[in-house]
Amino acid sequence: MLELKNIYKYYNPGTVNELCLFKGFSLNVEKGEFLSVVGSNGSGKTSMLNIICGSIPVESGSILLEGKDITNMKEFRRNEKIGRVYQNPALGTCPSMTILENMSLADNKGKRYGLKRGVNKNRVEYYQELLRPLNLGLEDKMHVKVGSLSGGQRQAMALLMSTMTPIEFLILDEHTAALDPKTAEIIMELTDKIVREKKLTTIMVTHNLRYAVEYGSRLLMMHQGESVIDCSGEEKKNMNIDDILKKFNEISIECGN
Repeated sequence: MLELKNIYKYYNPGTVNELCLFKGFSLNVEKGEFLSVVGSNGSGKTSMLNIICGSIPVESGSILLEGKDITNMKEFRRNEKIGRVYQNPALGTCPSMTILENMSLADNKGKRYGLKRGVNKNRVEYYQELLRPLNLGLEDKMHVKVGSLSGGQRQAMALLMSTMTPIEFLILDEHTAALDPKTAEIIMELTDKIVREKKLTTIMVTHNLRYAVEYGSRLLMMHQGESVIDCSGEEKKNMNIDDILKKFNEISIECGN
C-alpha cells in the first residue's frame, strides 16, 4: 500500500547545524493497517508524515503509494488520495466560512469548480446526515461560522471533512493533543469508527500512550529517525503502556539523561 524506501533526509545541509534525521529509513504499511506511532520529540514522527504527504522533500529514496512512485509528486496532488488531520483544529477548517461552506469545499476536493456556485444547496441534507452522528449539534448550525465553534467541534469537522471524498490514506498528526481529555476521547472514538467503516489505511502519530496501545492494528516507536519498536497482531494486542515506558527509559539512559 505505502512504501518508504531507503529515505535520506537532511536538515540545514551544508551548515554547522546539519542534521541527518533519516539515514536509509524504510517502512511498509499494508492496505487496511491502522499504524499508531509514538516517540520522543525529534524522533522523526512528524517529519515522516510530512515526507509522505509531500510537505517536505527528501534527499534520496522513494515513496510509493499503491505501487505508484509519488516521490516527486506535488503535495496538492497527493492530497487527492491522502486525508490529513492536524494537531491544531484551526488548520483543518476555514474559520471565516460557515459549516455549510466548509463541507462544500471538502465535498469538491480534487474537482474542478469552474464558474459555478461553490455551495450546492441540494447537498445540505446530505451534509446534515453526515454531521448528525457526531452528536455535537452541528447539523443545526449549517450557517454558523466555523471560527465560533469549540476546538472539539472543529476537530470533529476536520476529521469528517478529510474523509468525505474517496481517499486511500488517512494521516492523523497528533489530532487529539490540543483537546481536553473528554473531547479527546470523543474524537478518538469517532476516529476509530470512521477508520473501520471506511476501511482506511491510517497512520496516527500520538503522544498518548494509551491511545497507541488501545487503537490500531500496529504500533511503531521511533527514535532518532529509526524504528525501535514495530509490532502488530498478537504482539500488539499484548503490548501495554509499561512496555513502551520501559523502552523510553532505556533510550533515555543510553542518551545520558
